[in-house]
Amino acid sequence: MGNVWGPFDDEEDVMARGSMIWSRVVLCAAAAAGVALTSAVAGADAPVPAVGSPCPAELAQAMTLLDDGRTYVRCEPAVGYAWAEVQTPFDPHDTWLSYGPAITLHGQGMRNPNLSSGRWTATPQDPEAICRAVQTTVVEAGVLATPVVSEGEQGQPLDLEMLPKLFYAELSGDCLWVRD
Repeated sequence: MGNVWGPFDDEEDVMARGSMIWSRVVLCAAAAAGVALTSAVAGADAPVPAVGSPCPAELAQAMTLLDDGRTYVRCEPAVGYAWAEVQTPFDPHDTWLSYGPAITLHGQGMRNPNLSSGRWTATPQDPEAICRAVQTTVVEAGVLATPVVSEGEQGQPLDLEMLPKLFYAELSGDCLWVRD
C-alpha cells in the first residue's frame, strides 16, 4: 500500500515534504492575516459613515448621505462624535462629506433643498482623492440643462460655484464640501 505523500525513498523524504507543505500553509496564512490587518488599519482611519458609527472631530456638524440614498446623517459632537440620523426635510446645510460612492443632493431648483447655491470649496480628505461635482440646473418647468462638471486635481481643493436654480448636485471623491 502506497503512502499519501507520493513515491518517496524513505520516511525522511516524507517528513521533509510534510514540513515544506506546513511551512507554505503557515506563510500563506500569515500573508492573508497581514492583508486583513492592513485593510482593517486603513479602514480604521476613515470608517464609512453609518448611523451610530464614530466620526472624526474635524467633521463636527458635517452631513452626508448614506449608501442607501435616503438616510442623511450629521457628525454630532453631542453624542461623542458619531453619525446621527437627520430627519427630513431640513434646512439647506453648508457642510457635506462625500466618500466612496457619489452623493446626490438637491439644490434650490427643487423643494426642500439640501444645499444652497453660491461659492463652495471641496477639500480632499485623502491625498489621493479627486473632488468632483456634476451639477444639473432647471431651465424651465420639466426641462433640465446639460450637466456642468467641475473636477479638481488629485489631493488639491476645488473651488466652484454651486449654480443658481440647481436641481441636483452629484458630489464625489473623499472630500469635505463647505459653503464659503
